[in-house]
Amino acid sequence: MASEDVKTSESAVSTIVNLAEEAKLAREGVKAPNYAVLSICKSLVAGGVAGGVSRTAVAPLERLKILLQVQNPHSIKYNGTIQGLKYIWRTEGFRGLFKGNGTNCARIVPNSAVKFFSYEQASKGILYLYQQQTGDDDAQLTPLLRLGAGACAGIIAMSATYPMDMVRGRLTVQTDSSPYQYRGMFHALSIVLREEGPRALYKGWLPSVIGVIPYVGLNFAVYESLKDWLIKSKAFGLVEDSELSVTTRLACGAAAGTVGQTVAYPLDVIRRRMQMVGWKEAASVVIGDGRNKASLEYAGMIDAFRKTVRHEGFGALYKGLVPNSVKVVPSIALAFVTYEVVKDILGVEIRISD
Repeated sequence: MASEDVKTSESAVSTIVNLAEEAKLAREGVKAPNYAVLSICKSLVAGGVAGGVSRTAVAPLERLKILLQVQNPHSIKYNGTIQGLKYIWRTEGFRGLFKGNGTNCARIVPNSAVKFFSYEQASKGILYLYQQQTGDDDAQLTPLLRLGAGACAGIIAMSATYPMDMVRGRLTVQTDSSPYQYRGMFHALSIVLREEGPRALYKGWLPSVIGVIPYVGLNFAVYESLKDWLIKSKAFGLVEDSELSVTTRLACGAAAGTVGQTVAYPLDVIRRRMQMVGWKEAASVVIGDGRNKASLEYAGMIDAFRKTVRHEGFGALYKGLVPNSVKVVPSIALAFVTYEVVKDILGVEIRISD
């Protein structure tokens, strides 16, 4: 008991000394040595948790969306949101609703961590340059500048984790009746590398980059702008002590997700279809059954757009939009709120443990 009291006293003294040192450094205009590292870790952890929670919550809708995007138009198995979910449940059971979610979380956790961290760093850099250019140290980011910061964050995060997204797409669409089974993310990565080469891991990367700009950029721009407008105008009585409630932030995230996904959706469809090209023994949902069997062949993004519209009509570019719309609102909203809540929790813990 005495040793515990000694440890507690030492911890309290250490905390006071650390706080005094940080205060001294702050007065001298110098940041504490561990401040930057703690800030980076906090952003990375919060972003990773936000991505994992939000994607798991809507995993069945995410899987159905991809199945609708890539299924053979001459061999329709999934025909709408309700019918599609029922069909998955009937043919593959409960586990079928979450097929590919493990790989998705393995991808989305580092993706979200890098994306949120990149957004914060890009925002700081762009704001600094903007303040230098205008000569106004109190200048704030405009919606257009937030769009640029969000786009930069999205491209960096997506490029860093794209191979995992590519194999996740294939794992998601394979069923128990598929001719060849990938056993997991690493097995799929090794098979694609061996049979199709390293470039295959980046199939669909170009439409992904183009789509990231409006999708992620608009997500951040709309979310941050809505928050700022509500706080400054105190509209609808939603602001208390210069803070927005969790419900209000959820609404802001939902609005941001709806705008971003609607603009970028056709590029997402093309990306998924390009990821299926070259897949030997592909899942039947992709190549069809029996006489309707046909391999997918696209020479590039433009060719994929052209063939999709020519053979299936313009509406094919929005296949899976309904489950995606149902999915994206809670997913994006949960991601933003979880990120901020986890950051707040980590911030309290960091201050206590210093």
